[in-house]
Amino acid sequence: MQRIFQLTAILALAALMLNSCVSKKKYAGALDANKTLATKNAELSSNLTSANNKINALQKEVSTLSSYYTAANTQLDLTQEQIKEQQERLMRMQKLIYEQHARTEALRKKMADALVNFKAEELSVFIKDGKVHVALQESLLFPSGSAVVNENGKTALAKLAAVLKQNPQINVEVEGHTDNKPIKTAKYPDNWALSVGRSTEIVRILTEDYGIAPTRVFASGHGEFNPVASNNDDAGRARNRRTEIILEPKLDELMDLIYERPSTASQN
Repeated sequence: MQRIFQLTAILALAALMLNSCVSKKKYAGALDANKTLATKNAELSSNLTSANNKINALQKEVSTLSSYYTAANTQLDLTQEQIKEQQERLMRMQKLIYEQHARTEALRKKMADALVNFKAEELSVFIKDGKVHVALQESLLFPSGSAVVNENGKTALAKLAAVLKQNPQINVEVEGHTDNKPIKTAKYPDNWALSVGRSTEIVRILTEDYGIAPTRVFASGHGEFNPVASNNDDAGRARNRRTEIILEPKLDELMDLIYERPSTASQN
């Protein structure tokens, strides 16, 4: 009986020792697992922090890009508006230029019709540089070397003045021209003086005799230095001895548009 008790005790002690060994192994294993989990947790935490930093950086970049995008869209809208304004301005300018060409051609026709009874060798009417030119030869207007307008010349100037009165928006420039043959008289020492004297006399007739406003007219003399033909023969010199009356429509509205000034028409 006693032997049975001892055997039982031995078996119980062995079982207790076996259980104790198994518990230590489990505990050691649990510690290792916990250490591994802690390492992975620290690693994940570091990765999460890094990811958060990258997200914050990306959010800042997105915010910056969004600002750039907004600014670019604003600038694009402004540019498109400016382009539209320039296109509208160009269209208005083209319309004014077309209307100006039409008015100039209408004025040329009126002047040509008014002077139709004069011979081609006495005068011509044409458009040059957007202006109407009436070129009157010396033979129609003046005796040789003189600035006194003859009767035929006064008749031509009267018809010209009648058209000018119907078109008060037209400015008038009177240019005197001569050939290259020298002149020297008590009154006109050279061709400069003769050309200026002739243009000035025509201005006086237009303003004093035919009522053209003096503010619309001015005179100039070019002497022999703006020829339209060769001075080497009589025919060429005859063409060069002329007075050109240049009719220039006022371009206020077009100039206001070109230089972006307040419209003269809107101010009135």
